[in-house]
This record gives sequence, structure tokens and C-alpha cells, in this order.
Amino acid sequence: MKITEQVWQFAEPIVTEKGCSLWDVEYVREGGEWYLRLYIDKDGGVDITDCEAVSRAVDPILDEKDPIPESYHFEVCSAGLERALKRPSDFEKFMGAKVLVKLYQPKNGSKELKGELKAYENGDVTIEQAGTAITLKKQEVALVRLYVEF
Repeated sequence: MKITEQVWQFAEPIVTEKGCSLWDVEYVREGGEWYLRLYIDKDGGVDITDCEAVSRAVDPILDEKDPIPESYHFEVCSAGLERALKRPSDFEKFMGAKVLVKLYQPKNGSKELKGELKAYENGDVTIEQAGTAITLKKQEVALVRLYVEF
């Protein structure tokens, strides 16, 4: 089982107990250092006290379970307004929202498409741009995230 899956299993009930939901678990190497990040969410938004409460509750469990052999930095963050959509449930929750789709290869001269999320099926993403539906195959899509216009 992957480190992120192990951490998700024991962290999710703790995050829920603190009044939040677990959005994502990420274990990545940045600048030669390893980072374990929990992304949390809640209605009305997450603030620093939520992140701190979850961090203090999960940290001793991480020490006890010790799922990561090397040294790493542990962070708890807000999922953010422009969060990435990864799981089918993420796409269901934000159907009709504005999204930015990043592609591996340019399509019509662009590697980024913005539009309204209209469908998600087996990894294929359909967005609507100016009244036109565009379906992108799973293998074309590098990333889908919410898009907020300011």
C-alpha cells in the first residue's frame, strides 16, 4: 500500500473529528526534501486554526505508525479555491463549476483550456466553452483544477 493511502486511512477520521474533510494526501520531493501534506477542506473555508488542530492531532499518530522511513516535513494545508480535481467524487461535487484543464499536448494551439465542467466519465472530461462542448480523453489530460476569476 502506498504511503499516501496508509496516511489517508488513519488521518481521515482525525480530520473529520476536527470538523473538516480530507481532500488529498501528497508525498512529494521538492528541492531535495520530502514533504507529506494533508489538504483539508470544510464548509466556509479552512483557516490556520483548523490546520494547526489537524496537525497537532495527526502528528503523534504519524510518529506511532511511522509509515515513512526517511526524514520528511509534515504540513497541513487548505485545499484552496483552485484545488486540483482528482477522484470521480471531486468531479461530481464540482459539476457545473469553472475549471482549467491542462493538457499534455496542445489542442488548437493551447495546452490550457478553461470552461464549465459538464461531464466526467472514466477519466474523460467534458467542458463547455462559449456554448460548445469539448470532450478530452483521459490520456490527453495532465491536470484539472477549479478556476476562479477575480
